[in-house]
Amino acid sequence: MLKTIGVLDLQGAVTEHLLALKALGVNAVSVKNAKDFDVLDGLIIPGGESTAIGRLIREKELETRLRSFHREKKAIFGTCAGLILCSTDESHATDDLRLGFIDMEVERNGFGRQVDSFETSLHFVGINQEVEAVFIRAPYIQSVGPNVKVLASINQKIVAAEQENVLVTAYHPELTEDHAVLNYFLNKIR
Repeated sequence: MLKTIGVLDLQGAVTEHLLALKALGVNAVSVKNAKDFDVLDGLIIPGGESTAIGRLIREKELETRLRSFHREKKAIFGTCAGLILCSTDESHATDDLRLGFIDMEVERNGFGRQVDSFETSLHFVGINQEVEAVFIRAPYIQSVGPNVKVLASINQKIVAAEQENVLVTAYHPELTEDHAVLNYFLNKIR
Protein backbone atom coordinates (compact mmCIF):
# COMPACT_ATOMS: atom_id res chain seq x y z
CA MET A 1 0.00 0.00 0.00
CA LEU A 2 1.29 3.45 -0.93
CA LYS A 3 2.43 5.43 2.10
CA THR A 4 1.42 9.06 2.52
CA ILE A 5 4.05 11.21 4.19
CA GLY A 6 3.47 14.83 5.06
CA VAL A 7 6.08 17.56 5.25
CA LEU A 8 5.22 20.36 7.67
CA ASP A 9 4.98 23.28 5.27
CA LEU A 10 5.52 26.40 7.35
CA GLN A 11 9.15 27.36 6.64
CA GLY A 12 12.38 25.66 5.62
CA ALA A 13 13.40 22.75 3.36
CA VAL A 14 9.87 21.65 2.40
CA THR A 15 10.29 21.29 -1.37
CA GLU A 16 13.53 19.33 -1.00
CA HIS A 17 11.83 16.76 1.26
CA LEU A 18 8.80 16.48 -1.04
CA LEU A 19 11.05 15.82 -4.06
CA ALA A 20 13.17 13.24 -2.19
CA LEU A 21 10.05 11.39 -0.99
CA LYS A 22 8.53 11.39 -4.47
CA ALA A 23 11.80 9.97 -5.83
CA LEU A 24 11.22 7.04 -3.45
CA GLY A 25 7.70 6.46 -4.80
CA VAL A 26 5.98 7.88 -1.74
CA ASN A 27 2.78 9.94 -1.84
CA ALA A 28 4.33 13.13 -0.43
CA VAL A 29 2.07 16.00 0.59
CA SER A 30 2.57 19.37 2.23
CA VAL A 31 0.96 19.91 5.64
CA LYS A 32 -0.33 23.38 6.46
CA ASN A 33 -3.50 22.74 8.49
CA ALA A 34 -4.65 20.40 11.26
CA LYS A 35 -6.97 18.49 8.91
CA ASP A 36 -4.01 17.67 6.64
CA PHE A 37 -2.75 15.23 9.32
CA ASP A 38 -5.78 12.96 8.93
CA VAL A 39 -4.45 11.10 5.86
CA LEU A 40 -0.81 10.79 6.94
CA ASP A 41 1.20 7.67 7.73
CA GLY A 42 4.17 9.79 8.82
CA LEU A 43 5.36 13.37 9.11
CA ILE A 44 8.63 15.19 8.47
CA ILE A 45 9.39 18.38 10.37
CA PRO A 46 12.03 19.93 8.10
CA GLY A 47 15.11 22.00 8.67
CA GLY A 48 14.83 25.75 8.59
CA GLU A 49 14.79 28.12 11.53
CA SER A 50 13.41 26.45 14.66
CA THR A 51 12.20 29.65 16.31
CA ALA A 52 10.29 30.68 13.17
CA ILE A 53 8.79 27.21 12.63
CA GLY A 54 7.79 27.00 16.30
CA ARG A 55 6.15 30.44 16.16
CA LEU A 56 4.22 29.46 13.02
CA ILE A 57 3.10 26.17 14.62
CA ARG A 58 1.57 28.22 17.44
CA GLU A 59 0.09 30.88 15.14
CA LYS A 60 -1.58 28.24 12.96
CA GLU A 61 -2.73 26.33 16.07
CA LEU A 62 -1.01 23.11 14.97
CA GLU A 63 0.65 22.25 18.30
CA THR A 64 -2.30 20.24 19.63
CA ARG A 65 -2.61 18.25 16.38
CA LEU A 66 1.15 17.59 16.33
CA ARG A 67 0.98 16.27 19.89
CA SER A 68 -1.99 14.02 19.15
CA PHE A 69 -0.23 12.72 16.01
CA HIS A 70 2.71 11.76 18.25
CA ARG A 71 0.41 10.07 20.79
CA GLU A 72 -1.13 8.06 17.92
CA LYS A 73 2.39 6.57 17.48
CA LYS A 74 2.64 7.84 13.91
CA ALA A 75 6.21 8.10 12.61
CA ILE A 76 7.80 11.55 12.91
CA PHE A 77 11.15 12.60 11.44
CA GLY A 78 12.73 15.89 12.52
CA THR A 79 15.71 17.17 10.56
CA CYS A 80 17.98 20.01 11.76
CA ALA A 81 15.47 22.60 13.07
CA GLY A 82 12.93 19.75 13.24
CA LEU A 83 15.32 17.95 15.62
CA ILE A 84 15.31 20.98 17.93
CA LEU A 85 11.51 21.22 17.84
CA CYS A 86 11.13 17.47 18.63
CA SER A 87 13.42 17.68 21.67
CA THR A 88 12.70 17.99 25.37
CA ASP A 89 15.64 20.41 25.54
CA GLU A 90 15.73 22.43 28.75
CA SER A 91 19.45 23.21 28.59
CA HIS A 92 18.77 26.79 27.56
CA ALA A 93 16.08 29.11 28.91
CA THR A 94 13.68 29.86 26.06
CA ASP A 95 10.06 30.52 25.25
CA ASP A 96 10.59 28.78 21.90
CA LEU A 97 8.48 25.70 21.23
CA ARG A 98 9.84 22.30 22.23
CA LEU A 99 7.44 19.44 21.50
CA GLY A 100 9.15 16.97 23.86
CA PHE A 101 8.85 13.99 21.50
CA ILE A 102 12.39 12.70 22.15
CA ASP A 103 14.32 12.89 25.43
CA MET A 104 17.45 14.88 24.62
CA GLU A 105 19.32 18.12 25.21
CA VAL A 106 20.37 20.08 22.13
CA GLU A 107 22.99 22.66 21.26
CA ARG A 108 21.54 24.96 18.56
CA ASN A 109 24.06 25.94 15.88
CA GLY A 110 26.47 23.57 17.63
CA PHE A 111 28.65 23.18 14.55
CA GLY A 112 28.92 26.91 14.06
CA ARG A 113 27.52 29.55 11.79
CA GLN A 114 26.36 29.33 8.15
CA VAL A 115 29.95 29.64 6.90
CA ASP A 116 30.87 26.56 8.94
CA SER A 117 28.40 24.35 7.03
CA PHE A 118 29.88 21.12 5.64
CA GLU A 119 29.21 17.76 3.98
CA THR A 120 30.52 14.39 5.12
CA SER A 121 29.78 10.67 5.19
CA LEU A 122 29.06 8.90 8.43
CA HIS A 123 28.20 5.53 9.92
CA PHE A 124 24.49 5.21 10.77
CA VAL A 125 23.38 2.32 13.00
CA GLY A 126 20.91 0.14 11.10
CA ILE A 127 22.13 1.13 7.63
CA ASN A 128 24.81 -1.05 6.07
CA GLN A 129 26.65 1.74 4.28
CA GLU A 130 28.02 5.18 5.04
CA VAL A 131 25.36 7.85 4.55
CA GLU A 132 25.86 11.29 3.03
CA ALA A 133 25.12 14.15 5.39
CA VAL A 134 24.83 17.89 4.78
CA PHE A 135 25.20 20.07 7.87
CA ILE A 136 23.94 23.65 7.57
CA ARG A 137 24.25 25.78 10.72
CA ALA A 138 23.48 22.47 12.36
CA PRO A 139 22.65 21.61 15.95
CA TYR A 140 23.97 18.57 17.73
CA ILE A 141 22.56 16.45 20.54
CA GLN A 142 24.36 17.09 23.83
CA SER A 143 22.85 14.17 25.72
CA VAL A 144 20.02 11.65 25.46
CA GLY A 145 17.71 9.96 27.93
CA PRO A 146 17.82 6.23 28.72
CA ASN A 147 15.19 5.28 26.13
CA VAL A 148 16.87 7.05 23.22
CA LYS A 149 18.99 5.09 20.74
CA VAL A 150 21.97 6.96 19.30
CA LEU A 151 22.26 6.25 15.56
CA ALA A 152 25.15 8.45 14.42
CA SER A 153 27.86 10.69 15.82
CA ILE A 154 30.60 12.87 14.43
CA ASN A 155 33.57 14.07 16.48
CA GLN A 156 31.85 12.63 19.59
CA LYS A 157 28.77 14.79 18.95
CA ILE A 158 25.47 12.93 18.47
CA VAL A 159 23.84 13.79 15.14
CA ALA A 160 21.10 11.15 14.78
CA ALA A 161 18.88 9.36 17.29
CA GLU A 162 15.51 7.71 17.70
CA GLN A 163 12.99 7.06 20.43
CA GLU A 164 10.05 4.84 19.58
CA ASN A 165 8.25 6.47 16.63
CA VAL A 166 10.48 9.55 16.45
CA LEU A 167 13.66 9.83 14.36
CA VAL A 168 15.87 12.94 14.32
CA THR A 169 18.98 14.00 12.43
CA ALA A 170 21.03 17.16 12.90
CA TYR A 171 21.70 17.22 9.18
CA HIS A 172 19.74 17.34 5.92
CA PRO A 173 19.40 13.90 4.26
CA GLU A 174 17.01 15.41 1.71
CA LEU A 175 19.81 17.48 0.15
CA THR A 176 21.70 14.46 -1.20
CA GLU A 177 20.84 11.71 -3.65
CA ASP A 178 21.51 9.20 -0.87
CA HIS A 179 18.03 8.30 0.38
CA ALA A 180 19.14 5.60 2.85
CA VAL A 181 18.05 7.61 5.92
CA LEU A 182 14.69 8.49 4.36
CA ASN A 183 14.20 4.77 3.64
CA TYR A 184 15.12 4.04 7.27
CA PHE A 185 12.37 6.47 8.32
CA LEU A 186 9.84 4.89 5.92
CA ASN A 187 10.58 1.49 7.44
CA LYS A 188 9.50 2.85 10.87
CA ILE A 189 5.98 3.23 9.56
CA ARG A 190 3.67 0.37 10.46
